[in-house]
Amino acid sequence: MRTVIAGGHGKIARRLERLLAARGDEAVGLIRNPAQADALRAAGAEPAVCDLESATVGEVARHLEGADAAVFAAGAGPGSGAARKETMDLGGAVLFADAAELAGVRRFVIVSSIGADREPPPGTDPVFAAYLRAKSAADADIRSRTGRLSWTVLRPGGLTDEPGTGLVTLAESTERGSISRDDVAAVLLALLDTPATTGLSLDLVAGPTAIPRAVTEVAGVAG
Repeated sequence: MRTVIAGGHGKIARRLERLLAARGDEAVGLIRNPAQADALRAAGAEPAVCDLESATVGEVARHLEGADAAVFAAGAGPGSGAARKETMDLGGAVLFADAAELAGVRRFVIVSSIGADREPPPGTDPVFAAYLRAKSAADADIRSRTGRLSWTVLRPGGLTDEPGTGLVTLAESTERGSISRDDVAAVLLALLDTPATTGLSLDLVAGPTAIPRAVTEVAGVAG
């Protein structure tokens, strides 16, 4: 399987790249900074320089040609302002989805955020509120492509760098919580391997259920 990952140098993306490479799959990571290429090669991925805030749909689609799946794991990142939440977390996601359609890549998984399915509560930091609204709009755009993309939306809770436990709560809605990036990457891999999760928007936090079982259970709900 060949998977193209937007935000290829991100912490979740590099974990996913290592998992894909470890089982012999091809992983391609889109990066905006050529200096990050060696880090992707170290993770077993093929780097592709492509800035989703300036590239055309056709340019992005060329990187997606021949892929079996696309994963949007990009984001403006901490320290960026509200404007970049619009151009990257929303605009970049829409562009990547447009490019996937153009390249004929149907399987599409987007990394969102827990809380993106509701309006930020009063008192939320304005930049974080802009982030959640951008993620919400991106998710809505992806969901509107039913019939054109076989999409799954994954909304992780607060991200940590703790070692993964392999135990999660994965559901259409759950309480806020945290989740290790190791476990997010492992869930992404399982979702890619489970086409029956197409059409689901899922919250993800640490929990009691082994990842394979958690994904199988939500896939059964979808079926």
